[in-house]
Amino acid sequence: MKPSRCCRYCQQIFQPSIYRPKQSVCSQPECQGQRRSDYHRERVRNDPAYAGDVRASQRKWREAHPEYWKQYRQQHPAAVDRNRNQQRKRDQKRRLLNLAKNNLALDLKHEVREVWLLGPGVKDLAKNNLASAKIFIYQPLVSNSGPAHPS
Repeated sequence: MKPSRCCRYCQQIFQPSIYRPKQSVCSQPECQGQRRSDYHRERVRNDPAYAGDVRASQRKWREAHPEYWKQYRQQHPAAVDRNRNQQRKRDQKRRLLNLAKNNLALDLKHEVREVWLLGPGVKDLAKNNLASAKIFIYQPLVSNSGPAHPS
């Protein structure tokens, strides 16, 4: 009797093929599809010639189907909205990171080495000097409730 194995994708017990004694994936279509995807992804990562062939094949397909993405966007408006919102968030994050790196206008990285005391007993301290502070409040540029500009 052949030893049983556990599929690495669905965790089900299966009997390996007598023709593939090292078989580690069951014969279910979902598991076989995942196995092929993993193999392809790994080969693209490790084999530059194969990766070049894949890129050339994709380029050839795109050249043969130039209207694909335009048609896809027309047929899937929810995906278009989702992508647009994600791009706005990425743009906003990039702008804020650039602002934080721009220390010519604002010193956002300055570390204040002062002690601030807050509370009802502060007025009783001997040297309670008035101190000025700058406060910057950053709010989202785009609200989550809807598009910023009507289309």
